[in-house]
Amino acid sequence: MYNLFSLFTGLIVGVVFGLLKLPMPAPTTLGAILGVTGIFLGYNLISYFKIGVH
Repeated sequence: MYNLFSLFTGLIVGVVFGLLKLPMPAPTTLGAILGVTGIFLGYNLISYFKIGVH
């Protein structure tokens, strides 16, 4: 449910930024998007295996 709310909110913000002709508040290149995805996947991988520095 939260994922759909997040998607809907992002769509609304994107439309508002487009209507106001503001620069996009998100990475515009594939490399930047993949970097953010990598951070997300790495964090979840560490959480899944319960690895950490104590």
